[in-house]
Amino acid sequence: MQKSGLLFTMLLSGALYSYGQQSINKYPDWAIGPFVRPTGVNPIISPDSTTHFYDPMQKKLLDWESNDTFNPAAAVKDNKVYVMYRAEDKSGVGIGARTSRIGLAESSNGITMRRTGKPVLFPDMDDQQEFEWTGGCEDPRVAVTEDGTYLMLYTQWNKKVPRLGAATSKDLVHWKKHGPIFQDAYNGKFHDIASKSASVLTTLKNGELRIAKYKGKYWMYWGENHVYAATSENLVDWTPLVDANGALKELASPRKGYFDSHLTECGPPAILTSKGIVLLYNGKNRSGADGDINYTANSYCAGQMLFSAADPSKLISRLNKPFMVPAESFEKSGQYPAGTVFIEGLVYYKGKYFLYYGCADSRVAVAVYTPSAN
Repeated sequence: MQKSGLLFTMLLSGALYSYGQQSINKYPDWAIGPFVRPTGVNPIISPDSTTHFYDPMQKKLLDWESNDTFNPAAAVKDNKVYVMYRAEDKSGVGIGARTSRIGLAESSNGITMRRTGKPVLFPDMDDQQEFEWTGGCEDPRVAVTEDGTYLMLYTQWNKKVPRLGAATSKDLVHWKKHGPIFQDAYNGKFHDIASKSASVLTTLKNGELRIAKYKGKYWMYWGENHVYAATSENLVDWTPLVDANGALKELASPRKGYFDSHLTECGPPAILTSKGIVLLYNGKNRSGADGDINYTANSYCAGQMLFSAADPSKLISRLNKPFMVPAESFEKSGQYPAGTVFIEGLVYYKGKYFLYYGCADSRVAVAVYTPSAN
């Protein structure tokens, strides 16, 4: 049955957590939301075949964002919202087969975007090309320190092994690449494993989300199949948490019969709140009996977890139902037709939370939560 408008959006964002006609006040007090899709504005970024970029690797002009634009990071600077989105050219066929670069758009209201027309992070003739060519730079998450240094944690994809890489910037335009984040820890033990999706710990301070520390160190959650963690002293070299056997310590995992039965992939930067640490994440649903029949098989829906502020490795609670599911046509059509709301960018801007997400690996959209309205 077709549903549209604010009511359906609210059901998807909040009341879906407690089915039927129950009030959205049933939304747990620790969770962030409900997030509402603004009417008539999405998608806010779509593929564009008119922009061109001189690729230093191939030494030719490319329509670098003509095939897909999706999976965005976000940050606030100079009272504007900046969205850094993954853009793919037409160099291949199928997910992961093309080259990705990170584009930049700015907005004075968090919704209407003005794109720069050029990528700001991309494979180049630099010391990272062995990790980034020919797949590129994918799926960024961005957060900012107290002194105004922006950290981007992104996937370096050479079409062999996906690795988490770090880059820093003062202006969101010029980025310094620091390379794979696990290359030094434990003598490189985790350097060559597949690593993706890093959500650094932040907290709301003076009206803006800023990178925070736990016991004197930076903290992040990361991982696609499970939720792991890592610590750092400088934001670019990270040490994964391990168990007594030296294996990666699993903090949260997929659950049979739930919307996150296949993957629990970390989303935007985690937030330290008065209730604990809230991690927004992307849950992938399995097909068949192991998945949740209420959601499309293989779809990505958005969930939330609560970790202890006293011990960030301790999972306290978790939503049993997603707070966002693929609903709009552009969230269910594209290069990932099973449906995707893939959350990666979160900012606090003018008293509201703006959540930026990828739609079916093809477009960028936004949902908004106004705390005073809840």
